[in-house]
Amino acid sequence: MNVRRSAATLAASAVLCVGAAPAALAAPVPTPAPVIPSGLFGKGDPTYDGVWRQSFALLGQHTAGIKPAPQAVDWLVGQQCADGGFASYREDATAACDAKTMLDTNATAVAVQALKALGGRDAVVKKSVDWLKSVQNEDGGWAYVPGSPSEASSTSVVISALAAAGEKPAEVKSKAGKSAYEGLLAFQLGCSAEPAGDRGAFGYQPADGKLPANADATAAAVLAGLGTGAAVAPAATDTPAAPLTCPATAGDPAAAAQGAAGYLAEALKKDGHLTAVTPGSDQPTADVGNTADAVISLAAAGHKQSAAGALEWLKANSAEWAKGNPAGLGTLILAAHATGTDPKAFGSTDLVAALNATGPEPAKATGSMESDSGKKTSEDSGNKNVWWMIGAGAAAGMGIGIVLSGRRKKNQL
Repeated sequence: MNVRRSAATLAASAVLCVGAAPAALAAPVPTPAPVIPSGLFGKGDPTYDGVWRQSFALLGQHTAGIKPAPQAVDWLVGQQCADGGFASYREDATAACDAKTMLDTNATAVAVQALKALGGRDAVVKKSVDWLKSVQNEDGGWAYVPGSPSEASSTSVVISALAAAGEKPAEVKSKAGKSAYEGLLAFQLGCSAEPAGDRGAFGYQPADGKLPANADATAAAVLAGLGTGAAVAPAATDTPAAPLTCPATAGDPAAAAQGAAGYLAEALKKDGHLTAVTPGSDQPTADVGNTADAVISLAAAGHKQSAAGALEWLKANSAEWAKGNPAGLGTLILAAHATGTDPKAFGSTDLVAALNATGPEPAKATGSMESDSGKKTSEDSGNKNVWWMIGAGAAAGMGIGIVLSGRRKKNQL
């Protein structure tokens, strides 16, 4: 689900730049300003987050009752490759995808969620779902770059997309017979985890033989375990989140999701928000994007009151982060929607107006809301190894999951 693009790509760039530093210092080459397509949301370089930010912008508009501009939807559809996968961004969508096109499970998964919610693109959605199934790892999970080891964040985002598209993740199995949920639940810290406060959390991926708790992976896993995507309708019930029930029920995604929600609720108690160590820093700072994700996940799990403090913190502290940030604005709208909050009066910000201002003018209000649960519908029914090494090297210095958790919402100003 998450805030993925900026930190990972900046960190990956840093890895590349270390090797190229002498040449770069000797002959600096100015980087030309990116040309932003007319149908794309945001003014920043879309190389690493174009499809992600477009998908969250469209989801945000849709849940707010706004019918997106046709060219915005067409731009997203046009990014799909013939085999159904999406790259993070293709500058020339008229050129056929080839072996050098870096397909991205996360971009594909969020595009599926957005296009399914908007309706009328069933063939596009099916092709992407089929592609996602085709790149499932033998352990049942997914990697950001197909062919790389599975990790919890990508596995969760893909499961949410499958559920949004009407698939049953428990029945989506790898060639080795492992289901999508088997792949995901392998990343949960169970009843024997130490420290005890980490029990219920999900780790992004093992590091040095250990699986550290990761808030980004945990928030995404809550939605996946519940079988929902990022567009969540307010729950009919509201109870406090509870710690992981021990002994845990083996193989139960919903129970795992509730245990993960309990971890998030406890993590939010200290400051009312989550934290992350960002590139260039050795101290954790407030993480707006992951805090918004946690609010959505807690609301989806039926724990709105456990998310109340973080929601108020977001209202007071997210405006600068979200300014000109279509993925961030879209995510905050989803957080507002999940908690029954007015997105047009989110603290001092009208999130809907701010989001609309980052892209092509919307068509008109749809007059309906929708979550990916399907309760309501709108009126419009290369070189994989190199990229994996870049991602792994970037992750090593930052707490692995946080690298990927920063790569999306914090980018694209």
